[in-house]
Formats: sequence, C-alpha cells, structure tokens
Amino acid sequence: MDFEWLRMRIQEEQDRRQREASALDRLPPALEDLYNVLKDCVASYTRAFGPDSARIELSPGRIEALSREFVDGKWQAVAKVQVLIVGDIPGLRVERADYSLAIEVGVLPSGKLYYRDCEQDKYLTLDDLTRRVLDRTLFPKLKE
Repeated sequence: MDFEWLRMRIQEEQDRRQREASALDRLPPALEDLYNVLKDCVASYTRAFGPDSARIELSPGRIEALSREFVDGKWQAVAKVQVLIVGDIPGLRVERADYSLAIEVGVLPSGKLYYRDCEQDKYLTLDDLTRRVLDRTLFPKLKE
C-alpha cells in the first residue's frame, strides 16, 4: 500500500539530498575562488612590508594565511588564520586563535555565490568577507 504522505515525504527527501549534494559540490570551487582573492590581498601586503611578511596557502579543504614580523634579525609568525570547508553549514569556517566564524555559502539564481554570516544572520560582500578573514591576521596590532 502506497500512501500519499509517504510519496510526498520521499520526494521531499530526494529534493533535500539533491540540494545538499549540490551545496557540497560547490564548496571546493568556492574555496578556490576565495583563495584567489585573498592571495591578491596578501600580495598587496607583501609588496608593502616585504616578501616574507606574509604567506597564504591552499590545500584540499583549507586556506591558511600567516603574517610575520622581522624581530631580532629573523621573521617570526605573528598571526594565523584558517578557512575550512564545513559540510554541515554548508559553507566555510574562519578560525583564528581567538575567533571562529561560520559562513554559509550559497548560489544566487544568477549563478553568483553569496556569503552569509551564520551568527549575525547577515549577508556579506566579498569585501566584508576578505576583511573578516585577513584583517586581524595581517594587522593584529591595529584596532578594528
């Protein structure tokens, strides 16, 4: 016996699984896109403060950025940030020693990505997102 409610729930679950798979598929390209933007920001920073003053790396599921200062004749790490793919959101998590931020990543009808701060329930521009990722890492001694 096949009940109407059961058919409807099966369809809802199939749709949910399809949306979830689609969301997870777009996260690695979204992370790579963000990396390319952040890499340009780090390049501007290193032009101003020296080639060893910061670095950024992309690895599967993760971006890591690090700033350094020249102290006592050698470059020493000052601050570090990581951006990680988190399938449960689906989106990204920005993590520093004293800070963690969950960012939902979605696709608009136009095909462009959107970013939403999950804690503040606020949509972020790419400018906002890059600042939240890099500002405290590249400029830890400046006030916000």
